[in-house]
Amino acid sequence: MALFHYRARSSAGHIQQGQLEADSPAGVARRLMGDGATPLEIRPASDSSTTSSGAGGARARKRKATGRPRLDDLELFVRQMHSLTRAGVPIVRGLRGVAETTHNARLADAVGRMADALEAGRELWAAMRDEPKIFPPLLVNMVRMGESTGRLEETFQQLAFYLERERETRQQIKQAVRYPIFVLVAIAAAFVIINVVVIPAFAGMFERFGAELPLPTRILMATSDFTVAYWPWMLGITVAIALGFLRWIRTRRGRLWWDRSKLRLPIVGSIIERALLARFSRAMTMASRSGIPVLDGLEAIGRAVDNAWVENRVDEMRANLERGESLIGAAAGTGMFTPLVLQMIAVGEETGQVDDMMEEVARFYEQEVDYELKTLSSSIEPILIGIIGAMVLILALGVFLPMWDLGSAAL
Repeated sequence: MALFHYRARSSAGHIQQGQLEADSPAGVARRLMGDGATPLEIRPASDSSTTSSGAGGARARKRKATGRPRLDDLELFVRQMHSLTRAGVPIVRGLRGVAETTHNARLADAVGRMADALEAGRELWAAMRDEPKIFPPLLVNMVRMGESTGRLEETFQQLAFYLERERETRQQIKQAVRYPIFVLVAIAAAFVIINVVVIPAFAGMFERFGAELPLPTRILMATSDFTVAYWPWMLGITVAIALGFLRWIRTRRGRLWWDRSKLRLPIVGSIIERALLARFSRAMTMASRSGIPVLDGLEAIGRAVDNAWVENRVDEMRANLERGESLIGAAAGTGMFTPLVLQMIAVGEETGQVDDMMEEVARFYEQEVDYELKTLSSSIEPILIGIIGAMVLILALGVFLPMWDLGSAAL
């Protein structure tokens, strides 16, 4: 939890400011909106270089955050737009205010360009489409349908919920894998220290006695000698392989293979798959309720799931629909969906309530992901214990066996 300064407009139109404790700026915005206030500015309490008024403070904030907007930034932007549209504030005026109070420089610049585009007569969704590095396709298409149907306020509310859920899922994944990563790094560091420092010290002592060493000790000493002699080459090759792999997965073919392989990973693969299905179901629910045609919605959803293999399957599903197949037939032909999802799609297609059925699917898989993430550490712990036990066994056999032999020879 962190402390944030805020400035907001109450339901009566009065400006109010103060401090609130929350996990992110979006959390402060949710609390203010729950009290009926419209957030105007939210910044960390430790940010003493900014002020609640004046362009200089806004420019200072922009200089501090120049990276790509995070989910927190997009969620806060969407919640601000929902509050402004609900209060009847003109879009151009609202965008100008959001640009002045946004902490991220790239998002602030993009919002300012959007306000200029609207003043030139363009639509909001078209201005957002011109910022593809800021706004995902799903957000653009949702805003497009919200403008065309006159339900822009409801659209922003749905987007805020979607982004909030997405952010919480990513935070849960980070928290779940933090401990295993720390343990694996510690194991790797211990392995390097043992090979470079510990084993050579024992090797010198064993050589002075001239005794015949057991096989585990000879293997450890050979491994240690190789590591000490060729560690620069090993480091260089490892870095080269890592950089080559990262470059390859940025290609279309490499990303498709990597995104498919992630779904086959032990333990975490099923969690990633459920999270993707939940994201697909939630996005399809939003698209359906916003009046987006199925084909247009699937095109946007495929890009929004952030997985090349799933995007490929969704494109295949879209192609099957264009050939005249039913929704359930097109979904079953992809081989991506579980029987539960297919059953819900079939019921929704028969009753004309696909959005309600997909919302139930999204809730089900979100609950599954929450449970799996909470138990992820306990699932990985036996594997980590096994790795540590194997290292201890190897060291015990390699170090203590010759010491016992030397003790017997001395006796």
